[in-house]
Amino acid sequence: MRILFVSNPPRTVYKYMFTIAWALRTAGHEVRFASQPEFVDEVLQAGLTAVPVGHSRDMHKVAARTRGVENERAGIPAPYDVYEEPEKATWEHMVSTMANEGIEWHKYGNFPIISGLVEFARYWEPDLVVWDPLSFAGAIAAKACGAAHARLLFGVDVFGKVRQQFVKLRDAQPADQRRDPLAEWMGAYARKYGFDFTEDMFTGDFTLDQFPLSWQDEADLEYVRTQYIAYNGASVVPKWLQTPPEKPRIAITMGNSAVEVYRGYNVPLSDLLDSVADLDVEVVATVAASQQPLLGKTPDNARIVDFAPMHALAPTCSVVVHHAGAATMGTTARHPVPQLALPYHYDQPTLGKMLEKQGAGLSIHVSEVTPEKFRTAIDRLLTEQVFQDRAVALRDEIFALPTPNQAVPRIEELVVKHRAR
Repeated sequence: MRILFVSNPPRTVYKYMFTIAWALRTAGHEVRFASQPEFVDEVLQAGLTAVPVGHSRDMHKVAARTRGVENERAGIPAPYDVYEEPEKATWEHMVSTMANEGIEWHKYGNFPIISGLVEFARYWEPDLVVWDPLSFAGAIAAKACGAAHARLLFGVDVFGKVRQQFVKLRDAQPADQRRDPLAEWMGAYARKYGFDFTEDMFTGDFTLDQFPLSWQDEADLEYVRTQYIAYNGASVVPKWLQTPPEKPRIAITMGNSAVEVYRGYNVPLSDLLDSVADLDVEVVATVAASQQPLLGKTPDNARIVDFAPMHALAPTCSVVVHHAGAATMGTTARHPVPQLALPYHYDQPTLGKMLEKQGAGLSIHVSEVTPEKFRTAIDRLLTEQVFQDRAVALRDEIFALPTPNQAVPRIEELVVKHRAR
């Protein structure tokens, strides 16, 4: 089969796709990875074949300029805010905000690549197009060339859940008031390329999900669930990480997007480091080089690095502190290590709550974190055996899922079922 992957910035989204792309490649299928020209190097670094399409535009950076950094950092725009704030889930709120903020947000990442992607898809004729939940250009290209298509999630299925909520509200309205701005927008592209809008253009024929059920909130859709296998890009294991730590190690990492998109961290890293300065532990904090001067003097038990491959760092740790990014959580959970989440946007607060509910860690929203709360959480994670026990249970739940390679036969079956040629 021929399989085309489609994704948009930021870089972290690409990395969720590469291991599944390689699973399909090593099963004997032809794989291409379409991206904006700016991100071709990310694909090449992963050893995959890149297809540059359209022109480059980072939707999150554009949104940060138009909505403001703090608004963009606060979370995804309406109407998807109803996932975290269900009291807002009225027809009036959802239809009006989808017609404005929602559509505008979706246009940022899709408009630059749609025409080029459709042109390539019609030339190459893939059997399957795999797209991230925001890259609707992938669905449009798939329908335009008769391919099956699948969403590949990078976290909680917020978009699938909210879309089904919207459709339920829409269908409850009088017939003459059933507006659907998303269908109108995507339908215009569908008609341009010779077909009509169908609901799968938003949800995929099926959905690839790399996380356990204890960390997921499913919509009423077909899912193919696999283990999350970490991909950290080209990585070097530094000398200090090649031997076991002499003391319990605490890793602190707040994600790449905080700096790449939002211009800095929104947690008081210096204060957090100071709060555990008297503990007999080693703290490893990954802090972007541009942000390190802002730390000032750091405690003697802290090691500040600009990068460490998480799949190599996590197994050496007693606790991992992070922003509740799904990739960091998934990497840490495989080893298994208790976690402290400090979430701030998108699905991170939800993932933090799921982490606490499952029992493998604790969560404090960044708006509520203080040095005292941070220290208390670290003390608990280091000393209460229940967190280690639940981390083991989480690891076992993950390992019970098929690996990407083991999921390939099911993906092949679904392609045969859904492709139109």
